[in-house]
Amino acid sequence: MDQIVIHGGRRLVGEIPISGAKNAALPLMAASLLTADTLSLSNVPYLADITTMAHLLAQHGVVLHMNGNAENGSPENSGHGGVIDMRAETISSVVAPYDLVRKMRASVLVLGPLVARVGEAKVSLPGGCAIGTRPVDLHLQGLERLGAEIRLEEGYIHALAPRGLTGAKVVFPQVSVGATEDLLMAACLAKGETQLLNAAREPEIVDLGECLIKMGAEIEGLGTDRITIRGVAKLNGAAHAVVADRIETGTYAIAAAITGGTLELIGGRADHLAAVIKVLNEAGVTVEETPRGIKVQRSNGPVRGVDVMTEPYPGFPTDLQAQIMALMSTAEGAAMITESIFENRFMHVPELTRMGANLNVHGASAMVRGRPQLTGAEVMATDLRASVSLVLAGLAAEGETVLNRVYHLDRGYEHLEQKLAACGADIARRRAPV
Repeated sequence: MDQIVIHGGRRLVGEIPISGAKNAALPLMAASLLTADTLSLSNVPYLADITTMAHLLAQHGVVLHMNGNAENGSPENSGHGGVIDMRAETISSVVAPYDLVRKMRASVLVLGPLVARVGEAKVSLPGGCAIGTRPVDLHLQGLERLGAEIRLEEGYIHALAPRGLTGAKVVFPQVSVGATEDLLMAACLAKGETQLLNAAREPEIVDLGECLIKMGAEIEGLGTDRITIRGVAKLNGAAHAVVADRIETGTYAIAAAITGGTLELIGGRADHLAAVIKVLNEAGVTVEETPRGIKVQRSNGPVRGVDVMTEPYPGFPTDLQAQIMALMSTAEGAAMITESIFENRFMHVPELTRMGANLNVHGASAMVRGRPQLTGAEVMATDLRASVSLVLAGLAAEGETVLNRVYHLDRGYEHLEQKLAACGADIARRRAPV
C-alpha cells in the first residue's frame, strides 16, 4: 500500500493544469447507455472512479476505447485528459452487481438510463459510506413518478418500465445532485414532458445537460432549479469535453493560500467558485481571472479566520469543507465551519488535531482556532476530500507528514504529487513499510 510523504514549509509558486471533473465525467459516462451510437468524451481524468465506471459499463455491454491524451490547447481541455469512446449498441445485461457498485456510489447513475433505454434495471443498493448514508430514495421516487415499478429485492433495486417511461412533474423534497442527474437522463427518452423542480444546479449537471442536448435531447432550464425535458424517441452519439474540475481548482487555490504562495490554475473557472472565492477574499487571499484560468496568491501575512457553511450550489461546496478547515487551522483568529449537507463529514478532525490543529466539534459545526504553525505527523485518510485536507496541512506544517490510505486520493485527484512538486512542494509517493 502506498504512502505520501511531505516535508512542509515550502511556498508553492507556478502553474497547475486543472483536470476534467470526476463528478461530471461519471454521469456523462453513464449517459452512453442512452444511445446505440458512439459517445466520445475528452478531458476525462485518469482516476480510480473512472476505471470503476468503465468496468461497470463494460459489463452492461458498452464497448469502450480509451485513446490516451487529447492535446488541444483550449482552456476547457487544459488538463489534457484522456479520450473515451463508448458505444452501447446492445445492452447485454441490466444488472449492476454489488461488487462494482459498492466501490463507488455514482454507479447508481446507470439506473435511470437503463430503465429509459430498455425498460429494466437491476442495480445493487450502494449502502452507506464513510461520510454518510446518502440514500437513493429520491432516485426511486422520481422514477416511480415517471411510471417505473420499483421493487427492492435481496439488496437490489429492480426497476421495471416495459412500456417505457412517461413524462411527469417531479418535485425533489430536498436538493440532490445524483437524483437530478439520474432523472435528467431518464426523462430524455420518456414520452412527453418532464419537469424537475427543486433540481440541483451544479456546473456538472449543466455539463451533463449540454452533452445530452448534443445527443439530441430537448432540455431547458439548465443551471436553474426548474429543468424541463421533452422526451425524444432516440438519442444519437456526440463528442463532448468534460468541464474543468471546480473542486480540484478550489483545492489548489487553498494550497496557494495555506503555503503563502502564488499559483495560476490553468483552466480553472472563477464563475464556478464564486462562494469559495468570496471566503478566500475575506481571509485575505487574492483571486483574479487570467486569460488561461485563475491566479491565486497570499503574500501579506497570515490568512484571517472566516466562518463557512456548506450549502447546495451555488453555496460553498461540501467537497471543499475539509480543505478550508485545514486553511483555517493556520489562520489568525477563529472560524466556525458548519456542514449542512452530509453527516459524519468531520472525520478529518482527529487527523488534523494530530498535526496540532485546535479544533472542537459541536454537532454539525466545528470551531477552529488558528495556530501559526502546524506540525508534521503520521496521519490516515478516511475519505477522498479528508485525505487532500491532510496533504494541504502537510504542505504548511513544520517537519514530515506521512499520509496513509492514499487510495482515497486516487479516486479524485489526478497526478496530485506531480502537480504540487512542479510548483516547489517536497512531496513524493512511496511504498509503505511492511
